[in-house]
Amino acid sequence: MTIALSRLNFRDIGGLPTGRGGQIRSGILFRSEGPASFVEDHHAELSDLGFRAVADLRSEIERDAAPHGWCGPDCRMLDLDMNTDLRAQGEDMWTSLGREPTAARAAEVMAHNYGLMPQAFLRHLPVMVDALLAHDTPMLVHCTAGKDRTGVVVALFLDLLGVPRPVIVEDYRKSDIFGQNLRMSGHLKSDLQKTFGFVPPDDMVAVLIGVQDDFLASALDTVATQWGGIDDYFEAAGVNGQQRGALRQLLATD
Repeated sequence: MTIALSRLNFRDIGGLPTGRGGQIRSGILFRSEGPASFVEDHHAELSDLGFRAVADLRSEIERDAAPHGWCGPDCRMLDLDMNTDLRAQGEDMWTSLGREPTAARAAEVMAHNYGLMPQAFLRHLPVMVDALLAHDTPMLVHCTAGKDRTGVVVALFLDLLGVPRPVIVEDYRKSDIFGQNLRMSGHLKSDLQKTFGFVPPDDMVAVLIGVQDDFLASALDTVATQWGGIDDYFEAAGVNGQQRGALRQLLATD
């Protein structure tokens, strides 16, 4: 039992139903927040789960600040930097939150950022697929909070596997636990001061640390409009039909 991990934004995506009457297989793909949140109890539980690969969506700066201290030599590290931190989207996008520190502006920026994520992940998708098809599993996919970058990447895979959009969104909503834990931690304001140089108003903070259905919709809708659908998105990444079929067999029951 993963008692300590269950209190974090950590879960097996197994058990989610597909539209074809099957379900996602358990024990293969897990999603999580990053190692900055892990303590020794988490390390022990992670080791017990026997992960053979970790898909790390964070930037090099984030990885250097909070490395994995639990992953042994048999665990393959995939550094899949999505480069979709708000600060990577240009000075204006980032500083606009300082000029206009409102919940409405934060929601606009977050939705815009989510819309950029499928393109940011495109070049990394074959790496993650190859590791899965090589049975480097169970695999853990994570970023820092486990809700934004991880939320989009997991949604892309679930979409390919035929999981209905409402089910994908419901799984995404569970990642609100990260923001809840952050509020209870007692260091939210100091973290925000470090990030922004000021403490944003509470309603803006709620947007930045929370989850909203329309954020995820922005990413999935971009896949539909820019690539024509999830199969075409995977094809554009270099994941062919045979590989997609093998991925479906690996990750879902009929």
